[in-house]
Amino acid sequence: MFDDFFSRAIIAGIGVALVAGPLGCFIVWRRLAYFGDTLSHAALLGVALAFLFEINITLAVFGISVCVSVALLLLQKKGTLSSDALLGLLAHSSLALGLVALAFMTWIRIDLMGFLFGDILAVSKLDIAFIWIGGAVVLALLVIIWRPLFAATVNTELAEAEGMNPGRSNLAFMLLMSAVIAISMKIVGVLLITAMLIIPAATARRFSSGPEQMAVLSAIVGCVAVISGLFGSLEWDTPAGPSIVVAALALFIISLLPAFGPKPVRAGDSVQQKHNEKQGPLP
Repeated sequence: MFDDFFSRAIIAGIGVALVAGPLGCFIVWRRLAYFGDTLSHAALLGVALAFLFEINITLAVFGISVCVSVALLLLQKKGTLSSDALLGLLAHSSLALGLVALAFMTWIRIDLMGFLFGDILAVSKLDIAFIWIGGAVVLALLVIIWRPLFAATVNTELAEAEGMNPGRSNLAFMLLMSAVIAISMKIVGVLLITAMLIIPAATARRFSSGPEQMAVLSAIVGCVAVISGLFGSLEWDTPAGPSIVVAALALFIISLLPAFGPKPVRAGDSVQQKHNEKQGPLP
């Protein structure tokens, strides 16, 4: 049998993969990889505030991620800068603020590498509870908003015409992303979270014939990457968090082989087909 710390790592990693996969699909469909990077960079500022005010790190990271998401929405409405410029500004500013704040707290000894690259082998039972309970809530909310969020992903104007509220769906998606960043940080670290969101979804895209199938397959790919990465880390004595990402990358490379060549799913295929059946082709 495995040691307790290794069993906890597998349970925690699978919990993260199950929720990161479906959300990662929307990141791929919406081309929002840099948004995930922005929230993960902001997580370090949340860590600094958690130590400063002696509060739970997961809650602090979630709070900072929400603040960054809201700041992005408000700055986008002003229209003075492009979205990619705003994301770069928020990402690097929050990361720098976090590092500076940690440097001033000389009375605290912090394993900065653990926060940057994760320390999944050190997760506790409380961490597992946060991951699984938080992940279950995120998945439940994602199921509730799936239809309006997906419609807004395909075509914002069409979603509005069908009586949906794309703005509210986008805000809900950002909140769910903040929650996933918060519960994932201890697993793969702030610098590798985006990889766990994007790579399994990109891999699943090669084998999927519809959006829902892609969401399920991305979660499965993430779980396989977690298990493979942890066993690889155990076998070759490599860092656990990066090993998980390398395993996910290996799965993606395998999916590119000619033997695995079905046509990838596009975010709009399913909705467009249904729309065509009801109202004719999209404009």
